[in-house]
Amino acid sequence: MVKNKFVSDYQINTSKKVIYPYLSTASGLSQWFADDVTINEDKVFNFVYDGEDHFARPTIMRLNHHVKFEFFDPEDVDGVEENHSFIEFKLEENELTQTFYLRVIDYGDTYDDQEQQEIWEGLITILKEIIGG
Repeated sequence: MVKNKFVSDYQINTSKKVIYPYLSTASGLSQWFADDVTINEDKVFNFVYDGEDHFARPTIMRLNHHVKFEFFDPEDVDGVEENHSFIEFKLEENELTQTFYLRVIDYGDTYDDQEQQEIWEGLITILKEIIGG
């Protein structure tokens, strides 16, 4: 299937310290990003959407700045699959306005750009309601 890279910035009215746990922990992500998120002893995250498991490894965890999860198929023991889907969250600040932005990079088997935009706007709205941002 063809992969698509979706990138969008969302203004967040909170501090990096407040929002980071919602982007980097299973408990935080399960509140807004997926139906449920668990983590096993190997630090593999399981994102559950509509009753389906999606496994991901955290490949970047830069405290209060940057998180990246790379999805993989646990059945692919030989590592044949290349070009993994990923979700990336970057916290950035506009130096002039002192405004924080959450940059979302979603690379995967996706919908059209309009539908992807609507999905992310809905998710970010939930996140903002939770954090008050």
